[in-house]
Amino acid sequence: MGDSGARPAEHEASPNPMPIVPLQVQRKLVERGSQKGKGIAVFTSGGDSQGMNAAVRAVVRFGIYLGCKVYFIKEGYQGMVDGGENIVEANWASVSGIIHRGGTIIGSARCMDFKERPGRLKAAKNLLDRGITNLVVIGGDGSLTGANRFRQEWPSLLKELAETKQITGEIASKHAHLNIVGMVGSIDNDFCGTDMTIGTDSALHRIIEAVDNIITTASSHQRTFIMEVMGRHCGYLALVAGIVTEADFVFIPEWPVDLNWPEKLCRKLEIERESGHRLNIIIVAEGAVDRAGNDVSAADIKKVVVERLHQDTRITVLGHVQRGGAPSAFDRILGCRMGAEAVLALMDASPETEACVVSLDGNAAVRVPLMACVEKTQAVTKAMNEKNWDLAVQLRGKSFQRNLETYRMLTRNKPPTIGSESTNWNLAVMHCGAPCCGMNAAVRSFTRNCIFSGNKPIGIHNGVDGLINEEIKPISWSDVTGWISEGGALLGTRRTLPEKNFAKCAANLEKFNIQGLLVIGGFEAFQTVLQFAEQREKYKAFRIPMVVLPATISNNVPGTDFSVGADTALNEITEICDRIRQSAQGTKRRVFIVETMGGYCGYLATMAGLAGGADAAYIFEEKFTMKDLMRDLDIMAYKMDHGNIFRGLILRNEHASENYSTDFLYRLYCEEGGRGRNTDNYNVESFSHLHNGLYSEEGKNKFTARQNILGHMQQGGWPSPFDRNVATKMAAKTVNWLIEQLTHVAARD
Repeated sequence: MGDSGARPAEHEASPNPMPIVPLQVQRKLVERGSQKGKGIAVFTSGGDSQGMNAAVRAVVRFGIYLGCKVYFIKEGYQGMVDGGENIVEANWASVSGIIHRGGTIIGSARCMDFKERPGRLKAAKNLLDRGITNLVVIGGDGSLTGANRFRQEWPSLLKELAETKQITGEIASKHAHLNIVGMVGSIDNDFCGTDMTIGTDSALHRIIEAVDNIITTASSHQRTFIMEVMGRHCGYLALVAGIVTEADFVFIPEWPVDLNWPEKLCRKLEIERESGHRLNIIIVAEGAVDRAGNDVSAADIKKVVVERLHQDTRITVLGHVQRGGAPSAFDRILGCRMGAEAVLALMDASPETEACVVSLDGNAAVRVPLMACVEKTQAVTKAMNEKNWDLAVQLRGKSFQRNLETYRMLTRNKPPTIGSESTNWNLAVMHCGAPCCGMNAAVRSFTRNCIFSGNKPIGIHNGVDGLINEEIKPISWSDVTGWISEGGALLGTRRTLPEKNFAKCAANLEKFNIQGLLVIGGFEAFQTVLQFAEQREKYKAFRIPMVVLPATISNNVPGTDFSVGADTALNEITEICDRIRQSAQGTKRRVFIVETMGGYCGYLATMAGLAGGADAAYIFEEKFTMKDLMRDLDIMAYKMDHGNIFRGLILRNEHASENYSTDFLYRLYCEEGGRGRNTDNYNVESFSHLHNGLYSEEGKNKFTARQNILGHMQQGGWPSPFDRNVATKMAAKTVNWLIEQLTHVAARD
């Protein structure tokens, strides 16, 4: 999929066929134990995906919190049909230590029996025997469709069971309605109605890890690598992987290559090699086809490259590696949020309530009509079978369309010719503040979008200091090749603010004829642009459009749900916490106190606590006292005494409290032993001896304690797929905004 042929830009303006509208939900306060007596069962069906265990854990624990009896149905629909030990009651400890595990601990299996009415009759009887009338289904569209059919047949199944004396009329009357709620677990992200399915982000992690690792060996031997990824009917993984790995060519089923793709592919690869590149990466979805609907396999592509270009070419089929490994932080949090929302949806359900799926809409977990989603998903397959490729892309949704357009723009065969003088604006980019992963991806996208739109990108190195010292240079298309996978800030960054150097900054903006400015960073970036804007009356050079792209691991700036860099930092923390807890495998009863960055923002500590299954997370925004600390410590001791739990995790934001430092928490858990004591009269003074450290002394004869301050490890690493993709799209939007302002608002001079 190169830059030739009709561009899908018009898709952005196309109406969304078969729009799916979230169901209206009346939110109300949920009280502990308020749903006592209700029975909930959760099961996973179809292919497994990372994050399913997080969803199962959330359903179990939130259901128990509300007073419900919660059951596992093992081995999916087969376990429901077979009954017996396949349907077991879960408790709080049943889901301890599973959030970091891939796959599904309760198993998943294909089931032919459930497709027939006798099988569904057995399943209904097994559920009724345990008083279960609420089901949480985690699977794909086939699993959800089967659950909806089961729900529709429920009254007739009960009637048949009553007539055959397998259940009493009283039981049939008491359990007259079956409520179901779905969650989509699929690495392919092939289900319409949700922005992301559980497992997709983790699969992208596996893919970019493989590509990033292959790049080094490919470059050493000047090889071309063809990476086959999953996606028989959906090209999302291949498409996004193409964006976040700078792949040279991508083959996907929804937007097939032209029939003359061998010529276009070879020309693209030749241009890359002529420009000095030592390797090429081609990504192909397993379901890729050409415009005529003919299959395009990795072997077909290799044959073309070898025979026409004589390049050393290798195929790597990732296969089920993409399903394996620990879930990413995103998938863990997504599973937790969707699981909790699914339980709420069941508790709100009535006989008239439409069956729903919990989906992700932006940053919110919402409920959408199940069958509307299934019908739209099936419509995509139908459109592709009919070779109606435009409709297939539109049905995939705006996010898919934006990814497609972004990829096609950023991977053109060559830079477009600079436009006429009337559109040839000088647009500058610089960093301000601390570095974070994703900054380089933003600069790359900004540069290529500028050139693509007929404008000149200019790089200001080392932030405001570079602007003052004239470290200002044009950036070419090839200058930013390979930047998307690099951590840190290759353009250079400083925390310096303009303040007393406005005259020099203005002079250099004017000297280099900078007509639009993008500043990438955290609060320092906001302050820089604000200070420039406040000086517009005095300095004409500041009367240009300026825009901030939020990039900070703390995710503490206003106006956005996500800052570039936060997802990578969250994954680093989550992975480190997994390793820390694993280090105590075989060492019974140990508590780890981990300090995270974030300044006065508790985002990292809170989200890492959710993703890592922490026992407590202390943040600046949520004030806590000694009484709260002692209560949490006693709960920890109780878990270890009665809950078959041997490792604890406590997270603390670096500025959570002036009084209760990380060292204080450590010594508390070391000294006090977790003995259950009355905490009503606790005060700071009575524990003054602990200010040299807290969690170890409190844990004498109960558990040992260790502390870890993660520090700048949270800023390092390679950018996550999410940060690479978000940075790329946000930078593209900044270019569009700058051009719009300059074209329609600003004077040419």
